[in-house]
Amino acid sequence: MADMADMADSRSTLVLGGAASGKSAYAEDLVLRLPGRPVYIATAQAFDGEMTNKIVVHKARRGAVWTNVEEPLDLVGAISGADAPDTVLLIDCLTMWLNNLMADDRDVTAETAQLVETMGRLQGWIVLVANEVGLGIVPANELARAFRNLHGTLNQAVAGAADRVVFVAAGLPLALKGTLD
Repeated sequence: MADMADMADSRSTLVLGGAASGKSAYAEDLVLRLPGRPVYIATAQAFDGEMTNKIVVHKARRGAVWTNVEEPLDLVGAISGADAPDTVLLIDCLTMWLNNLMADDRDVTAETAQLVETMGRLQGWIVLVANEVGLGIVPANELARAFRNLHGTLNQAVAGAADRVVFVAAGLPLALKGTLD
């Protein structure tokens, strides 16, 4: 296990995993152990009752220690607006952000490039959460395949820019790049 100095030196971490793998809880715990004020930047939108409930559960789990920012599209603007030397940003999650970008017919390649560029100039720490969607079967329709392919490209770009990459399965973290906390 890495000590606090190692954690503090890793200014950016990407946490990957499947749906309900424990990646958000792992990322939240990591953020709370870093020095700084925790800021949660949520990208999800509640389009139905199930998502509304999921958002409520996530907020309740976090508690009042977090500053919450909800931004489904302008992630770079939200990150830039919340960044400070004493902050630890948690972005949850890139998967929902990608979904929102595609639904709004945004240029995902350009948005990804802006995100990676922004990661390189942050004053504080950042932890980003994303699903790993490329481990399953090939999707049956064109839109789902496009989403999977764009998500793979997004994850690769962010992983390349991150100091550390952690894969979470069944609540257990595995370091893919850098060391575990």
